[in-house]
Amino acid sequence: MSRCDLVIFDWDGTLMDSVDRIVDSWQRACAELSMTVNCAESVRSIIGLSIESAVAALIPDLPPERLEPFVRTYRSWYLERSDVPTPLFDGAEPLLHELKGRGYRLAVATGKGRPGLERVLDASGLRPLFDASRTPTEAASKPHPDMILQLCTELDCQPNRAVMVGDALFDLEMANRAGAIGVGVSYGAGSEDVLRSASPKGIIHHPMELLNLL
Repeated sequence: MSRCDLVIFDWDGTLMDSVDRIVDSWQRACAELSMTVNCAESVRSIIGLSIESAVAALIPDLPPERLEPFVRTYRSWYLERSDVPTPLFDGAEPLLHELKGRGYRLAVATGKGRPGLERVLDASGLRPLFDASRTPTEAASKPHPDMILQLCTELDCQPNRAVMVGDALFDLEMANRAGAIGVGVSYGAGSEDVLRSASPKGIIHHPMELLNLL
């Protein structure tokens, strides 16, 4: 890979092992509101989208007046009531420190809303490692290239010198649309076959393997 200046990470399923908690919270919210409970595979397929885009994809017939109660109930389960743990992936924090030490600028582009990202940045202790971040609160949801393009503008980086690392097809499609370099991770929500359909620069099976691609 030619020299890059900026490494952008997805959060859920890429840095944090939160996929199972997302699935659990989504299914419990559906059950609590007497809605059809989506299967785990379906829920995994929308991880990375904004909550509004995820609902539109999985519950297209949901009446508009039921959207806010569903979002509120889902977030209640994810933030407070689910007992599924959400640790950082093994190797994620050492990778970030190594990249920072090598002079790369680091950013986050996530489907989480801004309040959710702020919460996990503080809880994980990783906030000081990142130079910038984007969420659907201030940018278009993946796979629109808006998050990457905004980050590149803020950090004065050409998109073709930015790497987007993520576990979902949406991450890699976003990279392609922005003219950035996509790298998939096989240990999150997306299958390796699906990730390869977006023609990424590579697929990593452990966070530290990214160092071999940069």
